[in-house]
Amino acid sequence: MAELRTEEEQVQALKAWWDENGKSLLLGIAVALAAVLGWKGWQQQQATHADNASILYQNLLDSVVGAIGPQQDEAKLATANHLHDQLKADYEGTAYANYAALIMARVAVDQGELTKAVAELDWALANQPTESMFILATMRKARILADQGDVEKSLSLVSSLPVGGYAVSLNELKGDLFLLKGDIELARQSYQKAFDATTANNRPVLEMKLNDLAAEGS
Repeated sequence: MAELRTEEEQVQALKAWWDENGKSLLLGIAVALAAVLGWKGWQQQQATHADNASILYQNLLDSVVGAIGPQQDEAKLATANHLHDQLKADYEGTAYANYAALIMARVAVDQGELTKAVAELDWALANQPTESMFILATMRKARILADQGDVEKSLSLVSSLPVGGYAVSLNELKGDLFLLKGDIELARQSYQKAFDATTANNRPVLEMKLNDLAAEGS
């Protein structure tokens, strides 16, 4: 009888504990399951979002290839512009949207629309670019500004850039800008830094620029 009472007491204690804690336990389990399912759903949504952006971007590339060059297909250019606008509107903050802006900036340069090209680059620079994209977009903007006659602003832009993996291109650009400004010595120094940063003798144009300045100085 003592054992029975003990078992009965255990059952009653368990019932009492369940009455007191059961609802909160079930609620905690429900919340945990909702969090897990919500996280998985968010991951799936992000993956789908990225896949859709990737498809739009690839279609943009295909359209741009057919839109520029000798063929100048206006229909494909219109398609490229539409896809570019869609990427910027629906996928802002993604690398695909930023690269779309860089590509359309290049198209605008090819068409002589330099102001439009700068606007595209500014959009990319304002939308969370990676360091590599930031450097690349800024260098392209500096070249356009120099073409528009604002060499001082171009130099100001590139002077504060981190080097990253662009030591050769960045220093060569600085050399070009100093040369446009008429500062031969700083141009030579910049070209030399670019040449020294090359890992192989595969920059014949850069070497030619150095040789031309050496000939001018002799």
